Amino acid sequence: MRTYEQAGRLRRAVRRTAATRPMARLYGRIQQPTDTLAYRLSGGRTTLSSWLAGVQLVMLTTTGARTGLPRTLPLLGLRDADTVVVVASNFGRRRHPAWYHNLRAHPQAWVAVDGVTRTIEARELVGAERDREFRRAVEIYPGFEQYGRWAGRPIPVLRLEPRS
Repeated sequence: MRTYEQAGRLRRAVRRTAATRPMARLYGRIQQPTDTLAYRLSGGRTTLSSWLAGVQLVMLTTTGARTGLPRTLPLLGLRDADTVVVVASNFGRRRHPAWYHNLRAHPQAWVAVDGVTRTIEARELVGAERDREFRRAVEIYPGFEQYGRWAGRPIPVLRLEPRS
């Protein structure tokens, strides 16, 4: 995946506009359904956000913290060897995203990357490890930094590790 600086002009513009309040609100409402639809229509090969912004989206399936039902949604995922790192920014909203609460309650989940689904165990990163991965995420999508300012809360970063 290309960093923000390496991305083409159109993809930088898409990433930059998503970090404005009006577009973050819009993307927060339309990103999940449109990316899920594009993922299904493409047979698991791509999402609309991946195509437009040039970022890697993964499909994360968690178990609902209260309902116990499966919940699947697209997230920007940073691949790191055989793990994936995800950022719980929630588009800069004050509350953590529901998938974060789901993973806290049920850390075992499933992630689909490039059409391959694996069972994972989620682990929240802390200290220097969290800071390093958050900086790496900001290199790809600078909007995470803006989201942190808007949210007024620490933005959790989680590593999704393969479960044997």
